[in-house]
Amino acid sequence: MRKQAPKLSAKQAAVGYLSRRDHAEKELRQKLIMRGYSEPDVSEAIAFCQDYNWLDDARYAVMIMKNGIAKGWGWLRIEQEMHIKGIHHAIVSQTADECEIDWYELACEVAQRKFGASEMDTPKEKARRFRFMQSRGFDFDQIKSALNIEDEY
Repeated sequence: MRKQAPKLSAKQAAVGYLSRRDHAEKELRQKLIMRGYSEPDVSEAIAFCQDYNWLDDARYAVMIMKNGIAKGWGWLRIEQEMHIKGIHHAIVSQTADECEIDWYELACEVAQRKFGASEMDTPKEKARRFRFMQSRGFDFDQIKSALNIEDEY
């Protein structure tokens, strides 16, 4: 059975997706191809959206950064999210360079919010907290600082 041709043009579909939320170029390209649009039509629609500044990977990367920080994610988790969405490595690096957040301070805030002032009295509890902070995307030094860990892990 043949797939039915899309009713909207690729440009209309792209604008429709972008009217609901921002997308990365790769993400939008995949959605349009999945809907059955040809590669030339998809490329033309993406170029059209970029010309009007409706599709901008740099702006999308900043949005992912802000959302990640608001969720209490560290840089490693935010960077992973950007790569999953298909943002080019150069844009990811540029976003990281322009970011003025203190990751150590954010790690402390996340740890305080999650664990409060409760004691880390067993190695099992220490490992649990460490894993939680790792899953949030903080690096080893940031976690040690946030959890006040003096010894080697």
